[in-house]
Amino acid sequence: MDLPLPSRLGAAWNRRGAAFMCLAMAGFAVEDALLKIAAGSLPVGQVLMTFGVFGVTAFSAWAMGSGEPPVSRAMLRPAIILRSLSEIVGRLFFMLAIALTPLSTASAILQATPLVVMVGAVLIFGERIGPRRWLAVATGFAGVLMILRPGTEGFGPLSLLAVLGMLGFAGRDLATRAAPPALSFRQLGVLGFAMLIVAGLIALPFGPAPVRPDAAGWLGLTAASVAGIGAYTSLTIAMRTGEVGAVTPFRYTRLVFAMVAGVTVFGERPDLWTVTGSTLIILAGITALRLSRRAKAAA
Repeated sequence: MDLPLPSRLGAAWNRRGAAFMCLAMAGFAVEDALLKIAAGSLPVGQVLMTFGVFGVTAFSAWAMGSGEPPVSRAMLRPAIILRSLSEIVGRLFFMLAIALTPLSTASAILQATPLVVMVGAVLIFGERIGPRRWLAVATGFAGVLMILRPGTEGFGPLSLLAVLGMLGFAGRDLATRAAPPALSFRQLGVLGFAMLIVAGLIALPFGPAPVRPDAAGWLGLTAASVAGIGAYTSLTIAMRTGEVGAVTPFRYTRLVFAMVAGVTVFGERPDLWTVTGSTLIILAGITALRLSRRAKAAA
């Protein structure tokens, strides 16, 4: 629930929260780009495992420094286990997507996650959404179909990897809703990066044998870890700084940063269908978010 804020103070905190949200999304885009580069010379499973070890180490140290145990019995609760399984699916398939498909395309499909969460909340938790939000959901899914273009010459089957990753992340978010707030964000960070290690172990047998990274490889993986941890921290600060409804729409800046990275680093050239579909997804997500906020305020 958003707390009432004085107008000037509230606006200032919202701007600060929005700035941290943009910083977080830039960090995630940098993380994705660096992992894509690393996957060009290392097996995907090895990249996931190494990245996971970095993250578990960092968040474990952070938790202990805050007087918290890195591992808690609460991690064995059914909702948390379901969250972890969904995290594995999301991390594994999205990593495969950014390794094997254009970064801009994978990132665009990922932006539909909140819309899938909205539909899941209706099916699982019995939440009610009005016709305008259903229209927003349908518009967002139309944007995904424009990017995928099934049944046409432009269809790339590997783009379905991003869809599977997006569904995994949506399942993670839905399971998080059902889970009691027994774990801190630091402990959830430990758990999330531990699932990266599990995802890497699953992928490892299906790829080439692990190789020893050279200096550039270690530097890239370390930089990706720093970017990911910094982004996660900025995201937490953003959500705790401004009003949720004012800050959350800036999540979609991740797609902008990803497209810039795709064009400048990897030489990608998103076609008109991808750009149009991405625009529809962003507009649908922001519209659905605002309608949800109005519905909660009215209730």
